[in-house]
Amino acid sequence: MNLNKAQIIGNLVRDPEIKSTATGKSVTSFSIATSFIWTDQSGQKQEKTEFHNIVAWGKLAEICGQYLKKGSKIYLEGRLQTRDWTGQDGIKRYRTEIVAENMIMLDSRMNNGNQAIPNKQPIAPSEPIIDIDEPIENAGVNPTEEEIRVENIPF
Repeated sequence: MNLNKAQIIGNLVRDPEIKSTATGKSVTSFSIATSFIWTDQSGQKQEKTEFHNIVAWGKLAEICGQYLKKGSKIYLEGRLQTRDWTGQDGIKRYRTEIVAENMIMLDSRMNNGNQAIPNKQPIAPSEPIIDIDEPIENAGVNPTEEEIRVENIPF
């Protein structure tokens, strides 16, 4: 069994750069900075920042190019990939990057402090909304439904 999964939360270092391949497929590249903060033996706060190269393809590339800006905080998951090429100087070079598979914008819905992000659909709640006037013991329960018992479930 193999697993190649990267999950990071960080801020964009620069605006995404969107391009199209010869076949018309969108590809976007950008970098994300993540920081690790710790206290050393002398009690001093230390910080180390890592920079991650990101590549997104297709529809995700278009979304990243449209909505993300330098400084945006995002959650990103994908897989690690290392590419190699020979530079103009004849030296072989390597670049490890995360190929994005999923991205969640973590900034507030406001962009630049006071303008709403255009065409952004509201996120549906993942849990039922409970009316605060309704007693907790009856919240979300329909009294006309009969009780479900484990022994009655057919599987």
